[in-house]
Amino acid sequence: MVRGSDIILILVAILFPPLAAAMITGCSCDLLINILLTVLGYLPGHIHAFWLIYKKMKAEESFGPGGYTYLGNGNFVESGPGYTGAPPPPHGHQQQQYYGSTQ
Repeated sequence: MVRGSDIILILVAILFPPLAAAMITGCSCDLLINILLTVLGYLPGHIHAFWLIYKKMKAEESFGPGGYTYLGNGNFVESGPGYTGAPPPPHGHQQQQYYGSTQ
């Protein structure tokens, strides 16, 4: 599903691809890659920016709007309110505390 923010990102990517990359990834390696691709050839910068937009749209479909964190290299993981990073334990199962030991 294409949202209004995605349309704005696409328009920004058409005009200046590194700005669209910066809006998605922040100051990261992907921004540097996009700047270099844009300097070397305007079309490769566009392709990279559109690829980042596509990956962001897929993350929004999978995790919901704002329910993801950008890891770099086009990878997103789930995050957001209520997300602990691990599945909840089965019902009736208590997890033992080991306080820093491995077992």
